[in-house]
Amino acid sequence: MFQKGIDIDDSNIYMDKDNLISAGTENTQLTWMDAKVSNFAVTPRNGKAVEINALWYNALKTVENLAKEFKDEKTQKEMADLAKKVKNNFNKKFYDEKNKCLYDVLGSEEIRPNQLFALSTTYPVMILTNEKAKQVLKTVTKELHTKYGLATLSSKDKKYIAIYEGDSFKRDMSYHQGITWPWLSGIYLAAFKTVINNEKNKTEKKKLEEEYQKIVKNYKTNFTKAMKECGIGTISEVYDSKGAYLPGGCFAQGWSVSETIKIMLEK
Repeated sequence: MFQKGIDIDDSNIYMDKDNLISAGTENTQLTWMDAKVSNFAVTPRNGKAVEINALWYNALKTVENLAKEFKDEKTQKEMADLAKKVKNNFNKKFYDEKNKCLYDVLGSEEIRPNQLFALSTTYPVMILTNEKAKQVLKTVTKELHTKYGLATLSSKDKKYIAIYEGDSFKRDMSYHQGITWPWLSGIYLAAFKTVINNEKNKTEKKKLEEEYQKIVKNYKTNFTKAMKECGIGTISEVYDSKGAYLPGGCFAQGWSVSETIKIMLEK
């Protein structure tokens, strides 16, 4: 369906000549960063969004392996060939040398957490045999990692907002512009594991493992505390990215809870 194109409600989704998925317009909000005020999309992210293409590759590899399981050689080859093209073009185009991370959308230098999907899925689209994967993780940790997950935009960006407050208009304008979302802690740790598992240097691997365990321990401490504050026994939708790190949005958010449970079960 993506290959043929979808244009329902101005979605403008299609596979481009480079086999990457392009979607949306400046007036649409098709990704999870879907805040919209009247007809104004706060974070439209139209074009080739990083997580959409990481998930596109993962979907192709999943179908390829299902076809192999069911001995459908034609589909298996078709998916394998397309997945290879997607991976090659993704790695050629998405790495941002300036910021040492992945472009959030091709043509944009905003540093956002969506790039972690390129490392956190079952079939990572990033080539893992060079240093770029480690650089992505390092940049995300430096620019986005907070007490309760990941901020949605780097504080270096002029659009950055750290506090979720005010009327509905002000809150919507800040929703994905720097506010922390707990569910992102899940893809962050999954990406961290990918980097650790791919590290060949024993000294560096041990260093990464120690850093990982420290982050998990801090998350457990912070989320245990959070469950005794706003919604008792649950985790809120968002948190401020500085100051008192106050909770906001829905006081009991499903994806915040599910990712937190995964962290709490970490050994």
